[in-house]
Amino acid sequence: MKNYKNIVDQIRELQRMKEEIEAEITSLQDQIKADMTAENTDTFAGVDYKITWKAATRTTIDSKALKQDLPEIAAQYSKTTEYRRFLIA
Repeated sequence: MKNYKNIVDQIRELQRMKEEIEAEITSLQDQIKADMTAENTDTFAGVDYKITWKAATRTTIDSKALKQDLPEIAAQYSKTTEYRRFLIA
């Protein structure tokens, strides 16, 4: 069996870097959101960019309640899919 330690180490380092980058992006976005809140606006626009931060709504199905209240209907419209999960521990 091939030794994957070097590859796993590389993946772990890249994942660590990804987490750092995502944290930095979130921090910068939070700065913009704070400015938008302070200025009571949901849009900033510049020459080559437009930033919006607006309220949105989404309607979802409460599948737990549906399964409890109408299990036959929930079963009728449930779909099971199979997939392979890649995990490094």
